[in-house]
Amino acid sequence: MNTKKNETVNEQSPTGLAYLLGRTHHAMTRRMRDALAEVGLSVAQYTALSFLKRESLSNAQLAERAMISPQAANEMVKAMTARGWMTRDPDPTHGRIIRIGLTAEGEAMLDAGNRCVSTIESQMLSACSADRAAALREDLRAMLRVLLAPDV
Repeated sequence: MNTKKNETVNEQSPTGLAYLLGRTHHAMTRRMRDALAEVGLSVAQYTALSFLKRESLSNAQLAERAMISPQAANEMVKAMTARGWMTRDPDPTHGRIIRIGLTAEGEAMLDAGNRCVSTIESQMLSACSADRAAALREDLRAMLRVLLAPDV
């Protein structure tokens, strides 16, 4: 566990939702970074593998979903392709687009990452009942939809 003694949440901590979400995100990302490093993954690599499990993507799509720059995504894809975790194939409908896919070895890395993240999520959600955890997921999805919707 990589927690700092001076990082606590108490009555004097700011209570704004943006602050609490930010602190939660920061703490979870730190835990994920440490746990995923033990299986040879970064958070960005794990995120990329997670999206590629669902479908092949272009570099631009992968960068957007992994929340990194297209340049960083390109470098990451090169490294992960060299490790045998990803494939790069021409898009059949567009000559200039390269589709990035997941290999069996990439799926194995994703499975290892999923075990790490599942453990962290279980620890985090142990503070909530199953009903509250389900409601939290639903509420977070609803908030995300609102924030991703175009401004009107």
